[in-house]
Amino acid sequence: MIYTITCNPSLDYLVSVDNFTPGLTNRTRSEVLLPGGKGINVSTVLQHLGLESTALGFVAGFTGQELARRLEMAGIQNGFIPVKEGYTRINVKLRDIEGTEINGRGPVICPEEATLLFEQLEGLRKGDVLFLCGSIPDSLPDNMYQQIMERLTGREVRIIVDATKDLLLHTLPFHPFLVKPNRQELEELFQVSLENRRAVIPYGQKLLAQGARNVLISMAGEGAVLVAADGRVYEAAAPAGNLVNSVGAGDAMLAGFMAGYLERGEYGHAFRMGVATGSASAFSEGFATRQEVEALYPQVSCL
Repeated sequence: MIYTITCNPSLDYLVSVDNFTPGLTNRTRSEVLLPGGKGINVSTVLQHLGLESTALGFVAGFTGQELARRLEMAGIQNGFIPVKEGYTRINVKLRDIEGTEINGRGPVICPEEATLLFEQLEGLRKGDVLFLCGSIPDSLPDNMYQQIMERLTGREVRIIVDATKDLLLHTLPFHPFLVKPNRQELEELFQVSLENRRAVIPYGQKLLAQGARNVLISMAGEGAVLVAADGRVYEAAAPAGNLVNSVGAGDAMLAGFMAGYLERGEYGHAFRMGVATGSASAFSEGFATRQEVEALYPQVSCL
């Protein structure tokens, strides 16, 4: 079974505004409301690729109820835990101004509610896959992912971590199957400037030396790099296409990689599937379909 954890999910309000001007009343040209959060994005893409998963985490208030309703309508198994204080956040994303968004804080999660998530994970066993994705609310400890991995030690669960800074670094001694920093996150971790794919390779290898089994580095228009447990380094340029929506493209790459790995157990195929899925999603209004990924896959060559 595949599980995704999104500790701080959201309703993502994606809006297009013509000639956005600060200080004035701006009206939307188009708007979309979607369940958001990195783990939820992974579950959505896995479903598009034909794989079922259960989405775990915490929800609160009427926004949390709406998020859960939308997940269930989409056919994603809902394992979210309702909490009492606060609201599931609403994140506002301006689609016409690349990278511009306003993210909410999320609910307050008490220790007793956090314990319920640990109890859910007690059922994981050999062969299961667990994605630990994104930020966590301030009310949870900053080593939350480390605590989860400690509890799962020895169970032979494949754990994938997509997080930043200490939240990621704390998991490395427990040997996650895959970590997925993007170039900016890698630069922040090591306080360096990385100009191209070749430049990121030594830092992917450093994460391997610290405990990660595989490191997948997304680089937007530059493509991607995989530093793999088989000792090889895989590189791929980004396929040609028109950028439509980059939101969640990295999450799509992560889902595509694991879908490919579970399909064949080959790093080369998994890497090509990841790049194809991330790129096909960036070229689409929403997350890519299986058909769109398969159409783009032949354009992805490992360098």
